[in-house]
Amino acid sequence: MSKSATLNAAVRATSNRGEIKQLRRDGVVPAVIYGPKQDPTSLQIKTREIEILLGHAVGENILVDLSIDNAGKSTTTKALIQEVQHHPVTGNILHVDLMAVSMDEKITAHIPVEPTGTPAGVKSAGGLLEQGLRTFEVECLPADLPDVITVDVSALNIGDSIHVEGVKVPSGVVVLDSPEVTVFHVLAPRIEAEPEPAAAAAAPEVIKEKKVED
Repeated sequence: MSKSATLNAAVRATSNRGEIKQLRRDGVVPAVIYGPKQDPTSLQIKTREIEILLGHAVGENILVDLSIDNAGKSTTTKALIQEVQHHPVTGNILHVDLMAVSMDEKITAHIPVEPTGTPAGVKSAGGLLEQGLRTFEVECLPADLPDVITVDVSALNIGDSIHVEGVKVPSGVVVLDSPEVTVFHVLAPRIEAEPEPAAAAAAPEVIKEKKVED
């Protein structure tokens, strides 16, 4: 289950592109918090602090006690890190989206699905494990939100599959994806076609001497 961590932030007044670029150069990441019962609020978070938090996280969904400083006054709210935008080349954090949550109200989130074990069909017959669904959309209370959903695939033989309905999830968690969707499937090994023998060389054409007519 997701454990709540502490994250400090401050209300951000800057919003134009130039000022935001300067924030990043100063070691600060722009962020926003929103929720069903509050208007979006622009925030800023120290880059090093969010990097450490993400570096210790098991999954992508992180529940935090968000301390927000607003002109010297501090308030704390429960929030879920919804999305972290990274630079496509450097990988640096560009922006963080947070959603304010209530611990007694259910939320929806996408949880990564990971296999454990080596399928029997892969181990003994050279099969290939194919993953059809990378995340589950789930509904649960914030305290019940799992970091990751693991699925034991060791019993799968060639042609066997595991569907959403066959995955055991933690208590209090409801999977919203269709029960019939395939999550894991073991394919037969690929057999490369043998190269066809080279076609027999064509017989050389015999040029006959033309008969001279009288």
